[in-house]
Amino acid sequence: MIFYDCSTAPNPRRARMFIAEKGLEIETRDISIAKGEQLGPDFLKVNPRGTLPVLVTDDGTVLAENLGIAAYLEARFPEPPLLGETPEEKGLVMMWNALVEQHGGLPIAETFRNSNPHMKGRAIPGPQDYDQIPELAERGRARVAAFFDMIEARLSDSAFLAGDRFTLADITGFVFIDFARVIKTRIPEGNSATLAWFDGIKARPSAGL
Repeated sequence: MIFYDCSTAPNPRRARMFIAEKGLEIETRDISIAKGEQLGPDFLKVNPRGTLPVLVTDDGTVLAENLGIAAYLEARFPEPPLLGETPEEKGLVMMWNALVEQHGGLPIAETFRNSNPHMKGRAIPGPQDYDQIPELAERGRARVAAFFDMIEARLSDSAFLAGDRFTLADITGFVFIDFARVIKTRIPEGNSATLAWFDGIKARPSAGL
């Protein structure tokens, strides 16, 4: 297998943490988004959409989305289980992973890519260029605030996002919440459940990769 990573971007970090939690060592090639290497001809041969992460399996199958990579690795290496074991757990992991992506990851990305001057003309990742829309950044900040409220409510009743064990949903939540620093947003001081959860995941070896 070959894992195409980018050490500075949130989505590759999600796959990197998943791989580490599985205890796997996979050949890794770092692609610099800052240098535009994801849009270079060599990488576009691997993933024409020009996005990261990418996992190329032993038989040459190209998996270019986090859920695809996680599903494949979970099927091949089921221990420790990170996508749930019972039907209910599996459903909750997928549900909370989607909620975090839609209500956390997307508005954080919208805010960053539509307000950062370095993202001018690159408001959406991929081979096509798109102009920034300042109104999306304004809306994104409001949505991020609501996201933190949602996460605090959930973690006030649950040790982890999808239940009583660490899963992919927690990886996704942790990475996006950590990445919110790029829009100068941190966990609100009063969100004690979220802060405790975040600190617990930050202490895991995979979080330092």
